[in-house]
Amino acid sequence: GYSVNSRNQRMCAVKSFLRYAAEKDKILMPLFLDVKVIPKKKDTRVREIEFFSESALKAILEQPDRNKKNGQRDLFFMILMYDTGARVQELVDLTLGDIRLAHPAMVILTGKGQKSRQIPLMKETCRLMDRYISRFHPPKAPKETPLFYNRDKKPLTRYGVTYILKKYAKKADAALNSKNISPHVLRHTKAMHLLRAGVNMIYIRDFLGHVEITTTEVYARIDAEMKRKVF
Repeated sequence: GYSVNSRNQRMCAVKSFLRYAAEKDKILMPLFLDVKVIPKKKDTRVREIEFFSESALKAILEQPDRNKKNGQRDLFFMILMYDTGARVQELVDLTLGDIRLAHPAMVILTGKGQKSRQIPLMKETCRLMDRYISRFHPPKAPKETPLFYNRDKKPLTRYGVTYILKKYAKKADAALNSKNISPHVLRHTKAMHLLRAGVNMIYIRDFLGHVEITTTEVYARIDAEMKRKVF
């Protein structure tokens, strides 16, 4: 009765444990090798993915108070998360050393498995980044300094970012179900907007940092299902 993802995660844990056990006792190596080749389950269902429409995204980005320091930080954080399609952990882990404002401007994201990818910054985002760094960081700050931090000067957490996004989504529209809103919704939103703009699926895969194209294709299936319902 568990989902395919849950079963795959548990199988991964079993394989990891057996690998460890086989290293301790070589007699268990045949057992580990037998289990190691068990393939992952494939989820053929069309998953329901939450994402914002252009108007909803615009409404959310209009909520932070730009006259307050925290409002400026929150606004730029949401802009950068959408613009880069980054996972929330990739954003909170960013340091000043991961930012390049000289041409070509880019941000270096470190994702799952410590794999890094370079995401180009649009001209307007680059301008906002320059303003944000000047406002929130002293000149010649160490490169390992977290890009985003809270009032205690500690790096933002995933829970803190979720709270921020839900707060502004609720302000933007009471009809938005804040229970289903998470930072990952901005990542889904970027993917859907890229797809609808006609960007090649391979580029979207690399942009999001997916290992396999099948992970990215879920957006195409969802978009096709939405069009089918409309027709």
